[in-house]
Amino acid sequence: MNFDGFLYRADDQTLQALIGSPTIRLLRLLDSGIATPSRLRDLLIELRTREGLLLDRNSRNLLIDLLRPQEAKILATVLGLTTNGDYYQKLKEVTISSGTKRERALFDFFELSVPSKEEEQVEPPTTELTSPAYPLFPHQRQAAREIKEFLYQEPRRVLLHMPTGSGKTRTAMNVIADHLRAFEPTVVVWLAYSEELCEQAINEFQKAWYHLGNREVMIHRFWGSHELDPEQVQDGLVVAGLSKLYSSLKKSLKFISTLGSRSSLVVMDEAHQAVAQTYKLILDVLVLPFPKTALLGLTATPGRTWSDITADEKLSDFFARRKVSLRIPGYNNPVDYLVAEGYLAKANYRSLLYESGLSLSPADLKLVEEELDIPQKVLNQLAEDEQRNLRIILEVEALAKHHNRILVFAITVEHSRLLAYVLQARGYNASSISANTPSAERERLIRSFKNADTETKILCNFGVLTTGFDAPQTSAAVIARPTKSLVLYSQMVGRAIRGIRAGGNETAEIVTVVDTQLPGFGTVAEAFTNWEDVWRHQHDSQRLQYCSSSSGCSSHAG
Repeated sequence: MNFDGFLYRADDQTLQALIGSPTIRLLRLLDSGIATPSRLRDLLIELRTREGLLLDRNSRNLLIDLLRPQEAKILATVLGLTTNGDYYQKLKEVTISSGTKRERALFDFFELSVPSKEEEQVEPPTTELTSPAYPLFPHQRQAAREIKEFLYQEPRRVLLHMPTGSGKTRTAMNVIADHLRAFEPTVVVWLAYSEELCEQAINEFQKAWYHLGNREVMIHRFWGSHELDPEQVQDGLVVAGLSKLYSSLKKSLKFISTLGSRSSLVVMDEAHQAVAQTYKLILDVLVLPFPKTALLGLTATPGRTWSDITADEKLSDFFARRKVSLRIPGYNNPVDYLVAEGYLAKANYRSLLYESGLSLSPADLKLVEEELDIPQKVLNQLAEDEQRNLRIILEVEALAKHHNRILVFAITVEHSRLLAYVLQARGYNASSISANTPSAERERLIRSFKNADTETKILCNFGVLTTGFDAPQTSAAVIARPTKSLVLYSQMVGRAIRGIRAGGNETAEIVTVVDTQLPGFGTVAEAFTNWEDVWRHQHDSQRLQYCSSSSGCSSHAG
């Protein structure tokens, strides 16, 4: 028997009993047209459901009265009741338990399906685990706590030093969300030196604020073609490109002063650049005139050079020798902990030794020794070395047998294109990007590289993927670009060492082309501790002084 057709037997009195007389009276007062028997039956099914009406004893008994005598007899039979006497009374007295044969027989009679167990109400457990949507790992939570200790104590500045892949951006976004909630309304300014880093910051903030925010806030872009009116900035996040901000500063001091007056926290990504003359000027104008404005720097490598301790001490002094790092009990180096716990991949570092035969003049050697990086003249010679390029091509092809995503860091734009062209001609899916690549094409190539298909893809690049690029599935990198900057080297390595717990891989392979006439480098773990002595020698005394005046001091140094 079809249940819906059966329900049409319900007269006005039965419908009132099923729905409730007060409800029907109110409906008729509001609109008599919606209290018709047909509409009331539809409402009954929508609100109570067919199955619910049959499972509830009171409503089921009202429906039993609508059965014709022969139908009542048949239903009593299928339910296993004795078929003599008052069938209606027997049907009203029977107990229909969930999951029993009688329940199934009742629903079969009315041509309905037995409700699945998922639809049944289950009593919640006494205790249960609730997971956050934007979580931090334990080492990130500890770092966030220490950052906030320093940001709200004079001189309100601190550097967050976490290796690439350990989540410094996510950690910073938690700090920013806390800050925006605590100081309403207020403005946070995020500074970065490339478009990729700027857009990455906005994407991460949107994700964080969606889960951690307490109100609507504005996000302002200020780089490339994006413009900003600081007078209109009231509450939220400003993400600014350093070059655009510097251009505005040269045109008008009022612009950056107005922005600074409305800000209470400034965050500089890749903060090892903070003491470069251009960027330091921006920070000085944006932060110094406003004593209550806090400054947070983010970096994976808290130094600017390999051996210039004066430059590194300037960076340390700029952040008041306050640095929050990962301190893991039982580990001398946090990178070892991050690898052991699966946050970073276990990297196999190999050197591809090459004797370029470069004929360096005394002037060239002096430049190599004194400059932050390798002179362009020397780089161009290496980029054009056919034997060197052949070694690189063969190495990439060997990696392609075991890796699905490979990054190649080239020496110049032309060098990146050359490597990609040759690899593509040899049957590999290889592409090249640089700052000269049109934005739409660059985004398309990066999106293709990041997708989840199993095809092996090789992305050659110059100057655009060292920072602000996150493709965790990358498991191999060829560093064909020689550099004296340990910062740059560490950033290149970092693109390929995301661990399992960060969406990456258990192992990674890093191949560094070592030109025997030029400097070589150690592992990323050595890079991480290279500047510890610069930051530590005054830091401990400041920490002790802070602890003596604050009950919220952490148990270990930052």
